[in-house]
Amino acid sequence: MDAKRISGHPAERRWGAGGRVVPRKWVLPDGYRPNKETLSNAPLDFSARMHGLIADVCSRCPAFAHVNPAALAVTFTPSRNRSKYGLQARVTPLRFPAGAVHRQYRGRTFQIQRFVFQGSDLLYLVTFCLPRFLDRPFEDKLTTVFHELFHIAPAFDGDLRRLGGRYSYHSRSKCAYDDYARTLAQEYRLAHSDPDVFAFLRFSYKELWNAYGGIQGVVLPKPKLLPVVAESAAPAARFA
Repeated sequence: MDAKRISGHPAERRWGAGGRVVPRKWVLPDGYRPNKETLSNAPLDFSARMHGLIADVCSRCPAFAHVNPAALAVTFTPSRNRSKYGLQARVTPLRFPAGAVHRQYRGRTFQIQRFVFQGSDLLYLVTFCLPRFLDRPFEDKLTTVFHELFHIAPAFDGDLRRLGGRYSYHSRSKCAYDDYARTLAQEYRLAHSDPDVFAFLRFSYKELWNAYGGIQGVVLPKPKLLPVVAESAAPAARFA
């Protein structure tokens, strides 16, 4: 991987399509281990399944017609415990407000690490907390997908959608935000001609694990916020 380093970190990171191998990990809470007796040739790839669902949602739901699934990656973060409460999912923007590549803060200029995944320049990471997310009821899981997608800015510029109200990311009422996401999810589900695309969400973590012998997903690091160094003051570029 060739990338100029800033403050010890690469300004650009690549996975797949000429970069590093895509980091896939097992979802392994409570001492679970891959079951060799039931493990299929391809254990459940959560990231691939969820990315396929997101692509399908964006192709069918006008509210997400602006989203290009190729510019987002689906990842997971391990649950710290098996409680059903806590983080379910999040969207991480890879640009500053209004899609800016650089931002001034306290007299310094910063940039976010550029992520290139499978040959595509990423604008967003959509991360699910596993296995907690998979142990939620089906309707809640599908609604969560719509909830997170609605956070993506209408300009699809790497920024988040900002709404009016005290809580700019959830408007004046988080309940109203969730109700809207739930309505979109229900309309999508009821009008769908091929429910197999979201059928995996109908099963719990344990049920999926037992059916496939294991569950894997993509794990990417959080993007670094890097200070921009003027070329005249920058040392000779180092490559990793």
